[in-house]
Amino acid sequence: MDPVQLADASRLRTRATVLHADADSFFAAVEQRDKPSLRGRPVLVGGTGPRGVVSTASYEARRAGARSAMSMSRARRLSPAAAVLYPRFEAYSAYSRMIMSALGTLSELVEPLSIDEAFVDLEAGPFADDPAGAAADVRARIRELTGLAVSIGIGRTKLVAKLASDAGKPDGLLVVEPAQEDDFLLPLPVRAVPGIGPATAAALERLDVRTVADLRRQPLDILTMTVGESSGVNLFRLARGIDPRPVAVSGERKSVGAERTFAQDIFGTDLIAAAIDRVTDEALRRLTSHGGGARTVVAKVRFADFTTLTRSVTLAQPTAEPAELRAAAHQAARAAGISDSVRLLGVSFHNLSAHAQLTLPWDAEDVVPAVLDDPPDAPVDGAAGGPETLRLLSEENARPGLDVEHDTLGRGWVVHVRGRQATVRFESVDTPPARSQVLDLDADPLLLVPPLTPTLDG
Repeated sequence: MDPVQLADASRLRTRATVLHADADSFFAAVEQRDKPSLRGRPVLVGGTGPRGVVSTASYEARRAGARSAMSMSRARRLSPAAAVLYPRFEAYSAYSRMIMSALGTLSELVEPLSIDEAFVDLEAGPFADDPAGAAADVRARIRELTGLAVSIGIGRTKLVAKLASDAGKPDGLLVVEPAQEDDFLLPLPVRAVPGIGPATAAALERLDVRTVADLRRQPLDILTMTVGESSGVNLFRLARGIDPRPVAVSGERKSVGAERTFAQDIFGTDLIAAAIDRVTDEALRRLTSHGGGARTVVAKVRFADFTTLTRSVTLAQPTAEPAELRAAAHQAARAAGISDSVRLLGVSFHNLSAHAQLTLPWDAEDVVPAVLDDPPDAPVDGAAGGPETLRLLSEENARPGLDVEHDTLGRGWVVHVRGRQATVRFESVDTPPARSQVLDLDADPLLLVPPLTPTLDG
């Protein structure tokens, strides 16, 4: 065995006790849960403007070919019957807290990866001898608390657990014992391995590497010459199921930032520089609201042909100085080689010195709050963020899917608003499906309200 293998294989656990949980089609599933008329129907969540991007597609929409990160316009063409909804992060955060709380009953070592997925180390809890039973119980508990399906994979490494949960979707549970790892891993397409994106896959394709079995047959020196020293060693390990990373609890977010997709592609040095400033200013506002500084600044650029590049600048030490961070953002953007029309710009701060929040995409017409754990501190266009920010619904602040309330008809959600005519479905998680109703906002004003969210005490 290669020394690289020996060093890592010696640290591998001998039992399948790493659990990976991933909520199925999370944003869309929450919307279907909260909006009874959408259950069983295709749903697309994301930017609703002309340049919007799909954040989550329900499984009904996926069957028509829609998927996350696809332009909303293309997804709507593929799934014309889909309901297109603006993201409600306050609702998603509440459901996420329920899921993470349930996972916390299995072990004190829970590592959230995002709002809807986490690793759990069952060796650190009372269920190491019965991982499958623990997973079945927690899936049932999560469904009872939230009404949502969570797929779970279990293996002796993070790699296998993650791939097992992917293979078990939707609404599945798959345990891969150490003796079964090769039977599970080797037939998988190489793109299934975390970290292998289009560029790496294309490089491996030139070696006729299409499956994990093909990858395992490659000598270490060939891999390092093809994809670089670090990536080559990593792929060499992963192809053999070697992944010694522990489940690590972290209470801190890893980055904070903002992105903006433009209604029309922008080009020209001055326009792009001004756009970088605007996006950086928003990222700085979020960094300031959570305190601390950052050491690494990352710029993300998506060109008109959808090619996306990211470049980073790492400072000597963490800083919260706006001028220094703004200069680093411009430097990183220039390093991406902006020489053509730009569709999207993003700036994010990493290696934070204090707690921060997740980065979420912006759309030119759909400004999405980036805070996932708390209500937005500066709601946009009157979107719900607490009693003090409630506003009357209008065409200007309307977004499909936002929660509203009528004096006599009760709670509902916005289908669309045209002028002073609002189409609304008056339903909620505990009501039967409702038909759309058209109201005159002058005669029947509607109030934008926070979503009804689940709590741990029911």
